[in-house]
Amino acid sequence: MKHVIIGIGAAGMTAARTIRELAPNDEIVMLSVDEKPHSRCMLHKYLSHERDEDGLNFVPADFFEKNHIWHIPGCRVEKLDTDRKKVIYGGGIACDYDRLLIATGAESFIPPVGALRTALNVFGLRHLSDAKAIDERAKDAKKIVIIGSGLVGLDAAYGLLEQKKEIVIVEMAERILPIQLDEKGAAEYQKRFEAAGCAFRLGRRGADTILNESGEVTHVVLDDGEKLPCDMVIVAAGVRSATAGFEDSGLIIDRGIQVDGYLETNKKGVYAAGDVTGLSGIWPNAQKQGKIAAKNMVLGNQFMYVDRFAAKNTINFFGLVSLCVGKLNPEEGDEVVLRESKDQYERAIFSGDKLVGFLQQGDISHDGIYQYLIKNEIDLKDKKDRIFSLSFGDFYGIKEDGEYIWN
Repeated sequence: MKHVIIGIGAAGMTAARTIRELAPNDEIVMLSVDEKPHSRCMLHKYLSHERDEDGLNFVPADFFEKNHIWHIPGCRVEKLDTDRKKVIYGGGIACDYDRLLIATGAESFIPPVGALRTALNVFGLRHLSDAKAIDERAKDAKKIVIIGSGLVGLDAAYGLLEQKKEIVIVEMAERILPIQLDEKGAAEYQKRFEAAGCAFRLGRRGADTILNESGEVTHVVLDDGEKLPCDMVIVAAGVRSATAGFEDSGLIIDRGIQVDGYLETNKKGVYAAGDVTGLSGIWPNAQKQGKIAAKNMVLGNQFMYVDRFAAKNTINFFGLVSLCVGKLNPEEGDEVVLRESKDQYERAIFSGDKLVGFLQQGDISHDGIYQYLIKNEIDLKDKKDRIFSLSFGDFYGIKEDGEYIWN
């Protein structure tokens, strides 16, 4: 059996490892745009010069050799012929497959504002190649505008502040980290970034750009008319599933490649996992999808992917750690409970007697219990008043992946 995997991110690498464990003699080929596996969560460490590219690798350096995997780096898929079971890349080179996994992840979304999509000094930050390009440009850049204040935008700012750059972050929401944190939690990080020299324009969006004769952006024009001078622009305004090359494949694509419960597409023998599916875009879920897709590729469709767990984000800037799991914003009828002290902030969201969202800032060493409560939809009718002091010892028979936790 020949397995072809497109992509060497969390989903693709987990799938490769799983296939090799289940089928020691099967052939595995991996195609990737990236030259090496790397953790995109750590790209800011590259920008701050705390790590080199080898330090971003999340698998052993000899992973491909040790697991007898043929890796073809630096190539883009040009076409997928699902009828003939061939992947076309590199100017017409064909790679045949028996089972195919598409794990191409996502690409930075550059909005059609002014010349953001065409200017030479505008970058996304999704791949190591992006980080390298930003780092090279930053050598001669002093003023940097970052569009978007989510995790990617703040990661970029955090890394570049280490290089003493002048940074202005533009965010259309009224607070930073609008998807991850509430007003209180976000304000704590904003204070720290401002103290480090970063400026913010909140409730604003880019409306246009001003270019020089070389086609580079010299100013980002905001919707209120303010012109922000810059030597380079980093856009962190969201991502789109990386589906380029699959348009004429017959796959159903709607904000990502559509899959069934087994992570198989509408084309038999073709699977997809990770960000390219548009499913929950966090690292552990991508790994889980990669593992389940791989098991089905080798053993047949026996294993269902069930994602009952809402997004989890762990944030750490300037030594302040936050955890947000489950729902961030309460809905009508939800109950919100807060607890705050000098060094700790906690917020729980209940829907009826079940915990559906939890935010913790400060000490998150006991966060595991809250992930279990949300994931397993535990009834907390008689424990809601003690939500911030619960431990696993308060429960009997919480089921996780077929195993129980006993008090």
